[in-house]
Amino acid sequence: MPDPLSLPRLRAVTRPIDAPEDPLLLASAEDPLVWMRRGEGMIGSGAEVLRIDVGEDGRLEAIADVWRAISAAAEVDDAVRLPGTGLVAFGAFAFDETSLAPSTLIVPSIVVGRRGGRAWMTRISRMDGPEPAAPDPLAYGPHWSATLGPGELDPAGHTAAVAAALEAIAAGEVEKVVIARDIAGTLPADADLRRLVRALAEGYPDTWAYAVDGIIGASPETLVTVSGGTVTARVLAGTRPRGANADEDTAITAELATTAKDLDEHRYAVQSVLTALEPHTSALVAAEQPFTLKLPNVWHLATDVEGTLANGDSALDMVRALHPTAAVAGTPTTDAIAAIRRIEPFDRGRYAGPVGWVDGDGDGEWAIALRCAQIGAPEGAHRPVTAHAGGGIVAGSQPEAELLETRVKFRPIVDALA
Repeated sequence: MPDPLSLPRLRAVTRPIDAPEDPLLLASAEDPLVWMRRGEGMIGSGAEVLRIDVGEDGRLEAIADVWRAISAAAEVDDAVRLPGTGLVAFGAFAFDETSLAPSTLIVPSIVVGRRGGRAWMTRISRMDGPEPAAPDPLAYGPHWSATLGPGELDPAGHTAAVAAALEAIAAGEVEKVVIARDIAGTLPADADLRRLVRALAEGYPDTWAYAVDGIIGASPETLVTVSGGTVTARVLAGTRPRGANADEDTAITAELATTAKDLDEHRYAVQSVLTALEPHTSALVAAEQPFTLKLPNVWHLATDVEGTLANGDSALDMVRALHPTAAVAGTPTTDAIAAIRRIEPFDRGRYAGPVGWVDGDGDGEWAIALRCAQIGAPEGAHRPVTAHAGGGIVAGSQPEAELLETRVKFRPIVDALA
């Protein structure tokens, strides 16, 4: 954890601008910094003003405390005053605190945002440094495609892993555990990664399209949003592939909304969020019954949760309280994490970890890093890429159906990489 006494003092100046036609053209081609949904959001550009990497137990607590100290010392001149203006950091955190992947906050020198018909640019610098120049648009590089194949847990291995999870459930070790599998490959070292972000944003406009420090995806699941003292979360658990037509979709959603296995899986996920938020809120509500959420490739059971923060906690404090939810780990959480470490043969890295942004007031939007790929540094002519997909295992889960669910969940990122 960085020494608070050694942290730099930052200056952030936000001014309105004309909305750029394509904000992605202002992002880095090899390492884009993006948070977008339905054409709104933010692009980070320019040099990193500050980077915080934490790779030890308690990392989320450390990052929340460091960011609080940085924000308190910063000088902010914000003429726009919208969510995402002023001092902003983008973040991507590891799923497991024992992971070799760091949990990272990045403050770029330029943030370009668009929300509610208004656009802005924030220039961020160190107090003793020059104000950064506005970025120039950079045309997209050539089209490219990745080469992908089985990872450390192939389909047969995934079936065995689900069986091991069912044994743990039958033994009373856990009530639910989320088991993932991986695919891996390479892409060209000079690939313009903004093309991957654009494909996901255009193909899945109702998800959060994100790119932070090499993890790129389109998440349907909001972990938490904090804005002006209100905290909201959307819980997704219980999944079916989309049907071929409207009649099939109607039958699928009716089954999803009434099947005990899916309702149990969803109930565990909702309860884990309510339990985590309750100590931090003075009022907290959630619908009694989930609704079915339609995405281009799947249906999910979904429940929205909303509360009033009681003690001035920030978005990072809420991320720390909520992660990992039962939707990506299981129930009870500690036992489910232990089972995942035992059953899965890989380090998830930042897959299923929190990804999003936080501002100087402690507000922010965070999703769970799903439908994503983790892209490594260039190695000669190529860059390594790994993607994960998983599902919640409860009593009654069928290994064949769980494997099919991972194939459906892989589709967004695999199609975009192709």
